[in-house]
Amino acid sequence: MNRRWTARLALVAGAAAVAVLLAFAGPGSIVLLLVGLAGTLLTAAGVWWLLSRSGWVRRLAVLLVVAAPLAVLALYAAAGLLWVVLLSLGLWALAVSAGRAALAGDDAPAMPELAAGRARRPFLIMNPRSGGGKVGEFHLADRARALGADVAVLDPAAPQDVAELARQAVRRGADLLGVAGGDGTQALVAGVAAEHDLPFVVISAGTRNHFAMDLGLDRQDPAGCLEALTDGVELRVDLGRISGGRGAADGGAERVFVNNASFGVYAAVVQSPAYREDKARTTLEMLPDLLTGHTGPRLVVRAGDRRLRGPQAVLVSNNPYHGDDPAGLGHRDRLDTGRLGVLAVEVRSTSEATELLLLGGRSHGLTAFAAPEVVVDADAPTVPVGVDGEALTLPTPVRCRIEPGALRVRVPRDRPGAPRVAPAMNWREVRRLALTMGRTAAGRDPA
Repeated sequence: MNRRWTARLALVAGAAAVAVLLAFAGPGSIVLLLVGLAGTLLTAAGVWWLLSRSGWVRRLAVLLVVAAPLAVLALYAAAGLLWVVLLSLGLWALAVSAGRAALAGDDAPAMPELAAGRARRPFLIMNPRSGGGKVGEFHLADRARALGADVAVLDPAAPQDVAELARQAVRRGADLLGVAGGDGTQALVAGVAAEHDLPFVVISAGTRNHFAMDLGLDRQDPAGCLEALTDGVELRVDLGRISGGRGAADGGAERVFVNNASFGVYAAVVQSPAYREDKARTTLEMLPDLLTGHTGPRLVVRAGDRRLRGPQAVLVSNNPYHGDDPAGLGHRDRLDTGRLGVLAVEVRSTSEATELLLLGGRSHGLTAFAAPEVVVDADAPTVPVGVDGEALTLPTPVRCRIEPGALRVRVPRDRPGAPRVAPAMNWREVRRLALTMGRTAAGRDPA
């Protein structure tokens, strides 16, 4: 189906969603909408109280989060209109899905690919514990050795300096470095590869593999990533760099990050010794004081002329996340824009939290922008920082910068490609698209 007809489907489905309410609920359709809106607001408020309060208030919040939507459904059912609401919601979901598909248009331009020869002495580091044991499950070490690679499998019982292992391999003549492991390990070895201008191979053997996803690799098939050793192309991608205090003067040399560095709420939680043992419980116990500002340093973010004072959470990413991903949990369209992405959250009341939960990226509580350099300062000599998921403590101020095109990434010639995300819904643009393309198809001037 082409974009014109997809846009028309969105308009028809949206109109049908409204028509169903009016036809079967009549004047009561307004009441239905108000009841649904009230239930949504109460649920969002309950989520905020659940995260920001403790004790009996939290227990009541749990009750509210469960009871509010159930009460709304019960009221709809008692009025005999539950099926009407569900049908209308289904049509509305179809309308939004079709509208976003129509707005997506053509794929965004991919990162340029460069020809790459076969490495003569590739060196790969593999973490057998990453991703629940993917290195062993997919026989990655044996497959890599069969392709001529020198493989170092880490010993879980004896922690090793992976960056030093990579440097030793370079001194022995390695002409390509690679990692089968998590994003934190990827970043450490990527820094060595960039330092020596060597190609770097990402093998998606970690748990989340965000960097691999944004490179267009198949996260479910780490063995397929090894094809980069024999039939690969090269991408030039940026690297994020982070340092604390006065850099080397404070003993804080720069560290590379391939995904992001987090400050504030999340970084403080992952610092807790109890976090590794029970993540959910530790997070719920620490969040109230962190969200309400009773504990933790007060952050100040500086980027060019911008100043943000007192955000509760800050995420600085190696290239901006997609516009529809305000939480920074999805993907980046490109890794070669030469800019850091910045997401800062500041929520001080229940109403602001509700707005953030309902509106996401359009909320006043979320600030998003891009910059080549970001400084995060605080009213404390040190701050907790999560760098590609690893917990660190750095002296303030903490400086994040981007190094454009610093890393040569070798990827398989044939790979799925980076995920495509549809843009935010814009009904005015969908209508214009449907009508304009219709006039164009009929031979009339769209102006």
